[in-house]
Formats: sequence, structure tokens, C-alpha cells
Amino acid sequence: MTRLATLLLALLLVSPFPAAAQSLAVVHARAWTLAGDRPIEDATIVVEQGRVRSVMASGTPPAGMPVIDAKGQPVTPGLFNAATQLGLVEVSSAPDTVDSRARGEQFGAAFDVSLALNGHSQPVALARSDGITGATSYPGLSGVAPFSGLAAQIRLREGVDILDRASVALFVSIGGSGNAGQGSRAIQWQSLRAALDEVRNPPPVELRTVSVADAGALRRVLARTLPLAITTHRESDILQAIRLAGDYNVRVILVGGSEAWRVADRLAAADIPVILDPLENLPATFDRLGARQDSAALLRRAGVRIAFGNVGGPISFTYNAGIALRESAGIAVVNGLSWVEALRAITVEPRAIFAQGGGKLVPGNPADMVVWDGDPLEPSTNAVAVIVEGRSVSLENRQTALARRYLGNKP
Repeated sequence: MTRLATLLLALLLVSPFPAAAQSLAVVHARAWTLAGDRPIEDATIVVEQGRVRSVMASGTPPAGMPVIDAKGQPVTPGLFNAATQLGLVEVSSAPDTVDSRARGEQFGAAFDVSLALNGHSQPVALARSDGITGATSYPGLSGVAPFSGLAAQIRLREGVDILDRASVALFVSIGGSGNAGQGSRAIQWQSLRAALDEVRNPPPVELRTVSVADAGALRRVLARTLPLAITTHRESDILQAIRLAGDYNVRVILVGGSEAWRVADRLAAADIPVILDPLENLPATFDRLGARQDSAALLRRAGVRIAFGNVGGPISFTYNAGIALRESAGIAVVNGLSWVEALRAITVEPRAIFAQGGGKLVPGNPADMVVWDGDPLEPSTNAVAVIVEGRSVSLENRQTALARRYLGNKP
């Protein structure tokens, strides 16, 4: 059976479960709760009021509760993509559908993408059908380099409102891709440090160069209530990020980090997590000459907290945000990362990096979970049921609608 036919079958399988229900049970599950490193076999997961009430082996669901039979297949927490532009970009080559970038110099650090999120964006439905229940949507470059702006955490519930939390991190971009006409990357680092210095020790009003709005965001960074997510790849820039974290006592998250493995011990010592994309393992630019396939395994072995996101290109940012994330995790496993660590990198760890709870199938946590028809880290595997906040959501997307229209029931 083709992947397309399997997806259509999955739509039929979940249709009996009422989308409005926040109480349901999943039975006969191979439940990867991630409270430990092993699954609970033949598990019954009971959900009430949008939260996990219990997970137990061979349990009996409450009478009258809607039931999803996992038939012995894996059930995992809902996947979380740590770096996307879901809800911000529809078609990257169509400027009127791109809300991830700020032009002009009015907003830099204060550019807040949460105001532009669109839950009806087609890539959102596609990612949801691929098992993504949460993500960090981050901005591209702004007109005030090296700042990109404020990222938002989203939950892929049905409907237009997908915002879960605004301003989860301030993103900056440094290196060849973050040049934005500044010239040397030294200017990028100097600009970032100068802005932090000005906000930490404000000069007279007439001498200030940082806008009031941008200063507000930077004050939160200096107060350690807002992490500074630095998108960069070269070893020398990563060392600068480590120094900056120490000099200003700020929470730094490294995004990209193709050469982060070279300084893994120093990142671990500085408690700096890394959001990387195992698919991006080739020396595609001069900043990434040290890229390697086992980067995730090397970082984790050194004690660095890792999460996976799609930082490689516009297609992965949006249309492939689900399947590319799972493929990335699988590639990391092939190259030395344990299977359960890879699953954590797309569930628990990204939430923890952005100081959010959840990501485990344990009592009290939000009931975001996925029933799979095979290994979730295999891109050919499909989500049979996706549950967001205790609701079994539709797996319908533009691709399945077109397939049904033009192929009907053909395999």
C-alpha cells in the first residue's frame, strides 16, 4: 500500500472519534511515556479534561468513554519541532504569504511573529497529520541586524488560534547567512554587544540608538526571563556565543550549530543547549565546513541538551516540518544517537529548552499524543490518530483532499 493510500485509510480510522471530546482512552498501546527509557506494553491511556489521567498496563477504560484501539502499535507524546516557521509562511516564494521577516528599522529585537500566526495555513494541517502537535515558530532576519525577533510557541490544535505562548526566545542570526549587509561578522557581534551594553547601562536619551521597543526585549534577556537564541554554525562564532553568555549572564540557546560538536565540552560546561537539524550534515557553506553526520550523538555524549528542528531551508521550515523532523531523528539514530534519546529530542527536550513543561505521557500533563502504524522515526510511517489537548483531531490536509478528489480509492 502506498503512503498516500495509508494516509487516506488513517483518515477513515479516526473519523469515529468525536473531535470535540476532551475525554477518551487509548487501549492496547505500546506507550512511550518517556518517564523512563522503556515503553509500557499493552497500555491503556486515559484522558480526561484534556489531560492525561492515567497510564497503566492492561488497564480498563471508564465505561462509556470513547476508545481508540492502538492495536499494539507505538503511542508517543505529540512531536515538537523546535525550529520552524509554521503559521508564518505559506509559500516562501510568494512575498504576500511570508510573515516571518521584518523590513525597515522600526523593529528588530521586538519584532513579534505571534501577531501574524495563521492556524488555517495549509502547512499547519500537513504538519499536524504528520504527528506534530507543538512547535517553535521563529522569525527570519529583520532590518536591524543581527536581530531576527521574538519567536512564538504554537500548539497545532484545529482552528485559527494556534498560539500557545508568545515571546519564548529572542532570535539573532550571525555568520554568512545573517550578514544583512553589515559586512564582517565582527560587526554582527559588536552590534549585539553594543545593544546589550546600552540597555544594561543606558546613556542619556539623546545618545541612545536602541529603540524603546527593542530595549524592552533586551531587558528581558538581561534579566534571564527571555533566552537568546543565536543562529550560527561556525566554531569561532559558537565560541563567541559561549563568551557572550558568560560576559552578560544570559541564557543562550544555540540554533544550527553545524560545528558545535567541536566545542561540545565547552557547551556542556556553559549549560548551552543546541537545536540542530541532523538532515543538515553536509558542508553546504563555508560556515558549515565541519558539519558531520554524528553531530547529535557527539553533543549528547558530551552532556549537551539537544533538540531537533528544521533549520535547513524554506521547504523544511513549513511543508516538510513533520516528516523531515522524524527523518532527522532517524538519521541521528543511524549515526550513533540512541532511539529513545532521538525521540526525546523531538518531544520532551525542545519544551524543556524553552522552559516549558509537558512532552511526557504522565498524569497531569496535557494530552498531546500520536498513535502510529510503525516506528515514528521512519518517514514512511504514518500517524493513525493525533490527539491535541485531549481531542482527536482531523488528519485532513490539502494533499489528502487532492488525492481523494483525483484518485478516489485507487491505491
